[in-house]
Amino acid sequence: MRGAGIGVRLGAEEVIFVPDGPHVPAGRAARSGVGIDEERLEELISMAHTAMPTDLSGVVNQCVSTLGMDSAVIYLVDLQQRLLVPLDETFQTLPVDGSLAGWAYRTVSLRVTDYEDSVIVWVPLVDGAERLGVLAVRTATLDGSRLRRSRMLAGLLAVVITSKRAYSDWLVARTRTEQMQLHAELMRAFLPPRTIGNRDCVSTAVLEPAYGLGGDAFDHSVVKNMLHTAIFDAMGHNLASGLTTSVALAGARNARRSGAGLPELVGTVDQALAGWLPDQFCTGILCQLDVTTSSLRWINCGHPPPLLIRDERVIDHALVGKSQPPMAAARSARTGEPEGPRSGARTWRPGSAVYRRRHRGAQ
Repeated sequence: MRGAGIGVRLGAEEVIFVPDGPHVPAGRAARSGVGIDEERLEELISMAHTAMPTDLSGVVNQCVSTLGMDSAVIYLVDLQQRLLVPLDETFQTLPVDGSLAGWAYRTVSLRVTDYEDSVIVWVPLVDGAERLGVLAVRTATLDGSRLRRSRMLAGLLAVVITSKRAYSDWLVARTRTEQMQLHAELMRAFLPPRTIGNRDCVSTAVLEPAYGLGGDAFDHSVVKNMLHTAIFDAMGHNLASGLTTSVALAGARNARRSGAGLPELVGTVDQALAGWLPDQFCTGILCQLDVTTSSLRWINCGHPPPLLIRDERVIDHALVGKSQPPMAAARSARTGEPEGPRSGARTWRPGSAVYRRRHRGAQ
């Protein structure tokens, strides 16, 4: 199956709770054995921000020791979210399905297990709404203070990893299991994070085949109370289609950041493609969700209609409307200025999800 999908998936499984230990006043911290060397911890945190990605595992273990625990291993999820890959190459890769680490990653919940004469806490690595992997913390004993420290360390590492991943080819390569094709490399350089969101809404996307993308892409952004999402599919599956979608992404973002509405946004993409790549066209769906009024607006440009999922079932024909021509194709088929695209609208209900995809088996 080829194409892009963007939508929301929620899951709920068992959550393990570890009770917090009693509060210890600062003056008694050292005598109780739960105190930490704050100056040393501050030094290590600074080192984590400036360390090379290949040195991050060593710095993390120093942090863990200062926090009163034994050791830690960072696992990052691979591009297709099937494997958890350790940054320390002496450890084995773990499957997302069928492992305790994968359980913690999938459910964004802690998992605690016995290991020899100690315990391992699997802590999700999450930056905002984006799941990055898990942190395995090994400790001889587990109490509330050590659990809190594990969570805080995981939160710090998620931010550090996200910042380093933007410029580290080593981190990118660690999460790949195949050779990336050239046109896929081009396309992925322009993609936003896989998942974004806040307490009101979440947008998440998946692209397959992960290493052989052609003109498939997604985009999403939160601006104040508005969630903007888009999915694009350019003609063909080669470098030219990747270039076409890259221009479409740039046009959509430029219009959105200038305050354009949906019709103007589509018009900007249409004009850019027709002006610079007149032999190419691009289908897509562009949406705006106002989380304050629960109003969803969208424009479908020659794409399969999106699906509305509510209470774990698809609502038939809920978002089927009149489809506009693909972007750029309308201008080549007509003379003069094209008629502005018309958007659909629907009232949103909490717990609903919109899923957009390509036709199954499309080539």
